[in-house]
Amino acid sequence: MRNLKSLIEQMTLEEKAGLCSGDSFWRTKAIERLDIPAINLSDGPHGLRAQGEDQDHLGVNESKPATCFPTAAGLASSWSVALLEQLGAALGDEAQAEGLHVVLGPGANIKRSPLCGRNFEYFSEDPLLSSHLAAAHIRGTQSRGVGSSLKHFAANNQEHRRMSVDARVDERTLREIYLASFEYAVKETQPWTVMCAYNRLNGEYCSEHRRLLTDILRNEWGFEGYVVSDWAAVNERVAGLAAGMELEMPASGGERDAQIVAAVQNGQLEEAVLDVAVERLLRITFKAVDARLENASFDAEDHHQLARRIARESMVLLQNDGTLPLSNEHRVAVIGEFAERPRYQGGGSSHVNATRVEPLLEALETRGASFDYTKGFEIDRDAPDRQLEQKAAQRARDADVAVLCLGLPDRHESEGYDRTHLNLPANQLALIEAVTAAQPNTVVVLANGAPIVMPWAGQVSAILEGYLGGQAVGAALADLLYGEVSPSGKLAETFPQRLEDNPVHLNFPGEGDVVRYGEGIFVGYRYHDTQDVAPLFPFGHGLSYSRFDYANLTLSDDTFSGDGRLTVSLDVTNSGDCEASEIVQLYLSDQTQTVPVAAQALRGFDRVTLAPGATARVEMTLARRDFCWYDAERADWRLPTGAFEVRIGASSRDIRLSRSIEVHVDETPLPAIGRNTLLGDLQTHEGAARVLREHLADLAEELPMLNSLMDKGGDNDLMDAMGRYLPLRALISFSSFTEARLDALLKDLKALA
Repeated sequence: MRNLKSLIEQMTLEEKAGLCSGDSFWRTKAIERLDIPAINLSDGPHGLRAQGEDQDHLGVNESKPATCFPTAAGLASSWSVALLEQLGAALGDEAQAEGLHVVLGPGANIKRSPLCGRNFEYFSEDPLLSSHLAAAHIRGTQSRGVGSSLKHFAANNQEHRRMSVDARVDERTLREIYLASFEYAVKETQPWTVMCAYNRLNGEYCSEHRRLLTDILRNEWGFEGYVVSDWAAVNERVAGLAAGMELEMPASGGERDAQIVAAVQNGQLEEAVLDVAVERLLRITFKAVDARLENASFDAEDHHQLARRIARESMVLLQNDGTLPLSNEHRVAVIGEFAERPRYQGGGSSHVNATRVEPLLEALETRGASFDYTKGFEIDRDAPDRQLEQKAAQRARDADVAVLCLGLPDRHESEGYDRTHLNLPANQLALIEAVTAAQPNTVVVLANGAPIVMPWAGQVSAILEGYLGGQAVGAALADLLYGEVSPSGKLAETFPQRLEDNPVHLNFPGEGDVVRYGEGIFVGYRYHDTQDVAPLFPFGHGLSYSRFDYANLTLSDDTFSGDGRLTVSLDVTNSGDCEASEIVQLYLSDQTQTVPVAAQALRGFDRVTLAPGATARVEMTLARRDFCWYDAERADWRLPTGAFEVRIGASSRDIRLSRSIEVHVDETPLPAIGRNTLLGDLQTHEGAARVLREHLADLAEELPMLNSLMDKGGDNDLMDAMGRYLPLRALISFSSFTEARLDALLKDLKALA
């Protein structure tokens, strides 16, 4: 057991400052005289990008071969904690084999807009789903003695001007949506590092945001690791160190180290603050080195098959009129260059040099399918090609079924920039028209990292969303198209009918360097369900080759006080004729209307696999936090009193079962007391209402608006409303109430606190 404090005492000021930045693009500094080793970091949310000497951060230069798993957009559609943990463990095994100590990922940022160019690397628009999947990913990787770096903290929801933009987010929205996407993962798994984002948050760069990095991340959530900057995210190094950002990456050529030294020498920075940072860095460094396995290796073929299984359990059958699954007797026209040159991952820093790539054409040949292939369009250009379309239409006409392999080329979505529309390229739209005119049985297979609009959906028989399915994408698609397994993925994000239907449309990407989160908590399905804006495909949607029935919903109690847990149970039956998996979703609807809330919010989920005819009893639990909203004024989570509804659905728009429950809180929190406190707010607190009645009883005749307060009833809506929204100071203007009496009332009200 190393004595870190003793080790720090032996270090020079320059050595301590030097540990706070990298030695190269992916490697930290070593101090040989004190036997302090360096550790190696690597990109890798869905596959490692280990580089040799020719290093970069954006995937321009080649990296060592590694398994390319599906990206987060697809992974999240599995809704499978077990699968994410297996993927994390595989990444850990490959990292051990490559001598890597920390893998940069997963990314838990919320999908605020479908236009964000990096959405393929993020899980969901919902914080509960995102944080639980991120936790599983981290747990798997760290089980292999390799650290995770949860990123990008926080409110990094666009690529446009990402290194300078200021995300203006109100406190309630920040807590309920954007921080909640990280919170569970931090608390449950203790990632070795957290990566701070490029952007500013409410005026301060995340790299020097003390409230974010220290007050919330460490003091509230109990984070024990260290914070690393996103590459080149540092604005002011000394301010960042003081705020709680320990490691700057990549190397700064000694410039920033000298700034830290100077700040300590001139008294701007206490050396004790630097010592704390160094201790955190050393703790993880030695933890990583001690966990290093000599002669570690991994089986590339086993990992390829794992990538195949994960991909097929993540893909989403959006639409099907019975054309799928196909059989070997079908004569199939496979159309679209993606069948030959699959797009299986996103662009930018997460780009993986796959150990092998298995296109759909190869997989179809392996299974002996009867098919004919034609290109249909060119991936590298968007302009329609009439000759290719005519050839595709003829092949489709001669077949029983046409399978159109479509999607977004690399240049349409990537780290570094956002999309400007949700359409497929023009040549693919023209191809759809030509093929569907020739063949009514047309299946569309999609390769994309984020939602697209589909004005053509009514023209096709089936739509299989493959997302960016990793290196085994072709085999996974073949498994699903031919019914080797039933599709089981469900959307982790809403597909809007039009870009304009997205709730952030008027607030994305912002003006200059400011983006206002004017939609508040109403992101994704929270907006669509609350405003009843019909999506193209809703959050949680996904079809199967089987059918599932839900029944016998029970709650462990019909009231809830905030203590303990509430158990929600139901039966799920596979009523079809093939084994399949179902993702059961639990939504909670706050009907108290204490504050503006979404119509419903995801509060639990479970994935079950059932043989034909089998029934499983599914149990999920709800805790106090699930019923709460965040009160920014009190900086605390508030549990409202009143009616809630527990809803069980196959998607946010397919609610199968529901039960009501009453929440009873012993005491409503006392509102902030002052001259401008409203009478109506005080009435919600039993003690405050009593004090009001005592002080204002003699004013009932002068002010009919006090009838409801005095329990005399009121039949005048105008008077009742005026009474509810009357500030205490206004009593002086409307009655014989005096300043002296107001002071006495405020004193008695404050005494209740």
